[in-house]
Amino acid sequence: MKKIIFTLIFGLSLLASINAQTDTNKYWKFGGVFNFSAAQTGLVNWTAGGENMVSGNVLFKYSANYEKGVWKWDNDITLGYGGLIQGDAAWAKTDDRIELNTKVGRKAAEHWYYSAFVNFRTQMLDGYKLPNDSVIISTWMAPGYLTAGLGAEYVPNKYFSASISPIASKFTFVSNPALADAGAYGVDAAEYDAVSGLKTKDGLQYRYEFGGNVTLQYKRELIKNVTLDTKLNFFSNYLENPENIDVNWDLMLIMKVNKWLSASVTTNLIYDHDIDIPLDRDDDGIDDGFGPRVQFKEVIGVGVNLTF
Repeated sequence: MKKIIFTLIFGLSLLASINAQTDTNKYWKFGGVFNFSAAQTGLVNWTAGGENMVSGNVLFKYSANYEKGVWKWDNDITLGYGGLIQGDAAWAKTDDRIELNTKVGRKAAEHWYYSAFVNFRTQMLDGYKLPNDSVIISTWMAPGYLTAGLGAEYVPNKYFSASISPIASKFTFVSNPALADAGAYGVDAAEYDAVSGLKTKDGLQYRYEFGGNVTLQYKRELIKNVTLDTKLNFFSNYLENPENIDVNWDLMLIMKVNKWLSASVTTNLIYDHDIDIPLDRDDDGIDDGFGPRVQFKEVIGVGVNLTF
């Protein structure tokens, strides 16, 4: 909870301090969205069966973009958290996300910029292998991702951009020693003596990749009061199996009802060949293997939406 509070305070304070300059600096443009959605089911003597349920999701996105002459500098922050209580079970999170982006560009030709970018992603709280809430499978900076690159950006209009970085570095951090020893999220696992079973070498808490990165972004009001905001990212590691492309695709669709209320659909698709996910090969309910798989998350909600 301290990490959540610190991150929110830091992000909001930073953006507030920048936003305070809007009256004196015409080269900055600011915008953001705050969305809160909730759902509840209550059952009393309900013969058809079911369980009581309460869920909620919060999403905050804010951007601060600068443009003057041949220079442009784009910045954005995304914070998301959600969870649910079902029946007598404890609170279980359904979303947990921190993402920061910064990208600077210098105009090279019409619609083209020389560019450099930095992207950082992690989460705030522990994640568990439910229903066992004693086995941690993720936590703050486990995983954490830091990607940076140099290249060019194509910006044909105000809705779409394509960033191409043939020189890029990606760091994967696993700050939790137990997860690092297990080789989670692609880091080198701990080594053990074959006879005694004692650990002879700790698992690494980071992984470095050098490769190429492509990011496509599109944001536009499709029809009145319906806005699409999506970003698709590809990364190839030149040093190991470059044909295995890491994919991260975020999509948010906001359908505004009135000034305060809206419906939203958010999705996140991830494929990382270095992340082994438990597999049930014979469908008997028991995990009997590990391998890379597509990860997908979808959140649909109706609630309060503020655009500013």
